[in-house]
Amino acid sequence: MADNGVNKGRRRFLVGATTVVGAVGAVGVAVPFVASWQPSARARAAGAPVRADISKLEPGQRMTVEWRGKPVWVINRTPEMIELTEELEASRLADPDSDVPQQPGYVTGALRSIKPEIGVIIGICTHLGCSPLFRPEPDAEGVGVDDWPGGFFCPCHGSRFDLAGRVFRNVPAPTNLEVPPYRFESDEIIVVGEDEETA
Repeated sequence: MADNGVNKGRRRFLVGATTVVGAVGAVGVAVPFVASWQPSARARAAGAPVRADISKLEPGQRMTVEWRGKPVWVINRTPEMIELTEELEASRLADPDSDVPQQPGYVTGALRSIKPEIGVIIGICTHLGCSPLFRPEPDAEGVGVDDWPGGFFCPCHGSRFDLAGRVFRNVPAPTNLEVPPYRFESDEIIVVGEDEETA
């Protein structure tokens, strides 16, 4: 049988090279396709849930995560902070019982949180959208009131909020700071932007 001048080595090389190029091309097409399954920047800005690891958040500290382009504060309240917030006289606050709905229905009580020690608050003043300063220490200087229990102070126009985000009386801010929908995925992971009832 004559081989008609066919070079089998060259044929194997061309078949192998074509296979490699085809595989690289398939991977090149697959990577953007798989990446398209991730939420886009637009989807994240529109409210895709955000996970945050709070395992290293020490008592008395605050961390910030971004959700819908807004700063969301996660505060690990100490027992003293919890006590001062719960015992704050209602007469000093404009909306002590959160009658104006600025939080999900499952976030109730003076602390406006699922767990007493972990507060989750959108860090934007309800007056003109400034970002208040974190002043957790009682009687901190520069907040403009005597008997300061600790909380948030907006130096732009003088609005003050307690450590649950409830607004004090006689300040420009009309309502409490907003509490976003959130849930605990575990003791260490919090998911902002997703209700615990629908998870």
